[in-house]
Amino acid sequence: MNIADLLNEIKRHPDFAKVGMILCHNGVVRATARDGRKVKGLKVTVDHAKLKQIIIEQSQKPGIVDIQVNIVENKDLAVGDDIMHLIVAGDIRENVISVLAGTLEAIKTSVTDKTEYYVA
Repeated sequence: MNIADLLNEIKRHPDFAKVGMILCHNGVVRATARDGRKVKGLKVTVDHAKLKQIIIEQSQKPGIVDIQVNIVENKDLAVGDDIMHLIVAGDIRENVISVLAGTLEAIKTSVTDKTEYYVA
């Protein structure tokens, strides 16, 4: 998983000349769960059909040129490992920021499911 490869994919998009902003999200495994427990790792599963649907819907929003997503799935990840790269490219910041936030929230709530492993 390489964020530079996703950026290069966006830069090859035929409408890249319309892009004025590219935003990147890099999710990583953190050492503490939201409830405060110490995490030693996690595993993520992905609903690919829902992911595809979300990308199609979000890509149709005003000003959006491309969305690229890469999620590490079905692999034991340790603290500090990359979980997901999400890149949104579009015309102006209002459009791009909104779509990045909406896409990320949709992915986190309806596409991915994570199992955290805690320190004993």
